[in-house]
Amino acid sequence: MKIVICLGDSTTAGTPLFKSPVETPPAGDGDERSQFAYWLQASHPEWRALNRGVNGERSDEIAGRFDRDVLAHTPDVVIIIAGVNDVYQGRPAAAVIEQLARMYARADEAGIPVVAGTIVPYDTATAAQNAEMRAVNSWILIEAVRDPNVVAVDTRAAVAAANDPDRLAGSPDGLHPDIEGYRRMADALAPAIAAALAG
Repeated sequence: MKIVICLGDSTTAGTPLFKSPVETPPAGDGDERSQFAYWLQASHPEWRALNRGVNGERSDEIAGRFDRDVLAHTPDVVIIIAGVNDVYQGRPAAAVIEQLARMYARADEAGIPVVAGTIVPYDTATAAQNAEMRAVNSWILIEAVRDPNVVAVDTRAAVAAANDPDRLAGSPDGLHPDIEGYRRMADALAPAIAAALAG
């Protein structure tokens, strides 16, 4: 059984239809299909995907849980998706990039491969907020080319509307993916996880 840690904010937790096990111990609460961890395990029963998402957290808050929610579980791979709440709160892309780089480095030091997801869209984002998200996402894609321990996945594209990359294809609240969106995130992440596990 390979342990896959899913570390992030609301779009990892499964908001708004599911609360993660971190938010509602011990097993989470709500519609379990509203989280990409569920779909990863459904398609890969040989993986144990642990949902360590917390709604509303910024990248620095997620980084602050790294020891407890990642290193303590000695996972085979960690998925990291963070930054949307920083942008939502008006923080610049540089602040997110600093925290992502810190988490990627800590994973590398521990010998844990990183699957780096891009920030997914939300429907009320301004042009300026979308520009900040694109800046972070561009850095993630470039960093994955530079760093052999990081595999990037465009989770934003996985959930975006076909005719608008800055809007969700489906959403219960305009801020988070619907169940189908979380399934599509898992479908996009799975090959990268398999590649990371294969070394």
